Amino acid sequence: MRGAPVVPPIVQSATFFGGGVGDTELLYTRYGNNPTQLALGRKVAALEGTEASLPFGSGMGAIAATILALAEAGDHVVASRFLYGATKVLLETELPRRGVETTFVDPLSSDAWTAAIRPNTRVLYLELPTNPTLRVFDPRLPAVLSRAREIALVADVTFASPVNFRGAEWGIDAVIHSATKYLGGHSDLIAGVVSGSSALIERIRGMLKLYGAAIDPHAAWLLDRGIRTLSVRMERHNRNGMELARWFAERPEVAAVVYPGLPDHPDHALATELLDGYGGMVGVVLRDGAAADAFCGALELARVAPSLGGVETLVSQPRYTSHVAQSTGEREALGIPDGFVRLSLGIEDADDLKRDFERGLAAGSGAETGSRVEASTSSVPDADQPGAPGGRRARG
Repeated sequence: MRGAPVVPPIVQSATFFGGGVGDTELLYTRYGNNPTQLALGRKVAALEGTEASLPFGSGMGAIAATILALAEAGDHVVASRFLYGATKVLLETELPRRGVETTFVDPLSSDAWTAAIRPNTRVLYLELPTNPTLRVFDPRLPAVLSRAREIALVADVTFASPVNFRGAEWGIDAVIHSATKYLGGHSDLIAGVVSGSSALIERIRGMLKLYGAAIDPHAAWLLDRGIRTLSVRMERHNRNGMELARWFAERPEVAAVVYPGLPDHPDHALATELLDGYGGMVGVVLRDGAAADAFCGALELARVAPSLGGVETLVSQPRYTSHVAQSTGEREALGIPDGFVRLSLGIEDADDLKRDFERGLAAGSGAETGSRVEASTSSVPDADQPGAPGGRRARG
């Protein structure tokens, strides 16, 4: 329309005129029906190919509200044992206080899903790709069961983004993203979103209204802005991920590279079938913790921080962030030795990143075994939970 703004304005209002005789719906920002929130929901639904989407103030807000909408006291959840740490705490510690029990299973086994289902099971829960070991599990296994038993299949697919994976196409009923990551893309907002049928989204909206997890209009506007460049950003993330994974795999200083785009990742064939791109997350395993410390401390373009999915390259060590409370042995059993470094590759020039990582590898190869460079690492826990081990052995 002539004269209309090219950029949609922020409707920065808590409440709206109405509430009198004949008004059937109240517009109220806590209800998630502010015009800015609604426009964002329509945009994400279009990306996911679902009837509706509902934005939240955080990814955990979206996860918690979805499960609370689907399960009540006396109900049961079956979940993959490879989950984001805060999600596992929610299922393992918080929901039992509300009378909801969870059984954790190996998502690779269709028999495990089947055996765990009870008459009172209401939710099957999956995450893919996993963090930080980037396992990709087949959602079709639980999807068949969810349809046959009329159980909701819920999946957190944050690491994929709607560009690389659209869960509704594979039978997922509720598709969840921590929009803080790839959807926002600029590390400047906290948000979450869940997509699904209109009926399901309205059930979840009831929890959003009750628990007050709505996204602020300004954050919704920022997220809308970030989504406008999602496809071009993901194209670069995907390209940098593949190029840098192959580069690291040729480096003698690197013990292993974890990336689903590499042929000997355990889920490479499945990832190739399910995903339209392998993403910008790469795991690099160096000789030991001292080498990882020195590597991180020498970087200048990439920076140490515990989040991911932004335009800038961030690196982190799970032993200082997501798995700081676990022993070395426990981490190694999960495929996360002390030399594991998680890379969230941004959209910088790949050659610039290689030069920076070259500097880091040189520092790591010269680090004294057993030493520790405290100043080079982040100690901020982010409670991320990995999947099982897997990756490419580097030559040499």
